[in-house]
Amino acid sequence: MSNWPMQPIGMIESCFKEKFAIPRQPGLCPSAEATLHLLPPFDQADTVRGLEAFSHVWLLFAFHETAAQGWRPTVRPPKLGGNQRVGVFATRSTFRPNPIGMSVARLAGIETDQGVRLRLAGADLLDGTPVLDIKPYLAYADAIAHASNGYADAGNAPLAVSFAAEVEPALARLTQRLPHLRQLISEVLAQDPRPGYADDPDREYGMALYDLNIRWRCQAGMAVVCSIRHTNDNLPQ
Repeated sequence: MSNWPMQPIGMIESCFKEKFAIPRQPGLCPSAEATLHLLPPFDQADTVRGLEAFSHVWLLFAFHETAAQGWRPTVRPPKLGGNQRVGVFATRSTFRPNPIGMSVARLAGIETDQGVRLRLAGADLLDGTPVLDIKPYLAYADAIAHASNGYADAGNAPLAVSFAAEVEPALARLTQRLPHLRQLISEVLAQDPRPGYADDPDREYGMALYDLNIRWRCQAGMAVVCSIRHTNDNLPQ
């Protein structure tokens, strides 16, 4: 059987700096920003000519951080609480025979000065993700009415999100640089990024957004943001 060599056509620059807390599907966090930088020789304005007419794009990408771990015939989907196994091809798990993922994102803009950059919104992509292909989203063909979602319809209601009083001064300063930061944190935590089996009200979780370390706890069905610190010096910003 023939092999099909592939090369990345671009790299993702994303607000998500680590795998934990990335939304499990695209579009769940509309405030999540990413930029796709096309690589040579694909970084020509001609390669994206006409793409500006489309509101959304499909991205095929490589699960670069988990590829070395290989594939698994069965996995435990978060939607089933992490306790029930299903076949890998019945999931969108990263542990696949070919570590290929797909994501749809809103096309917020295209820049063609000094290369080609696609501005994306609502992306669920890790910083540094290699992109293998771009395809325009076609609403009349890609959105199938009355489609069945299987076990993916299961799951808890979104978490309520609050910010501790001691976080507000840092958040006020940071929103001068990142105006949508509060909204982004709220959208991410509302999806409850904890493992399905985790329910410890005393445990503190952390997630990396931009150059920030966001610390939070889940108490009585609410995610409470405890601190926001810079990842480099661990000092409040």
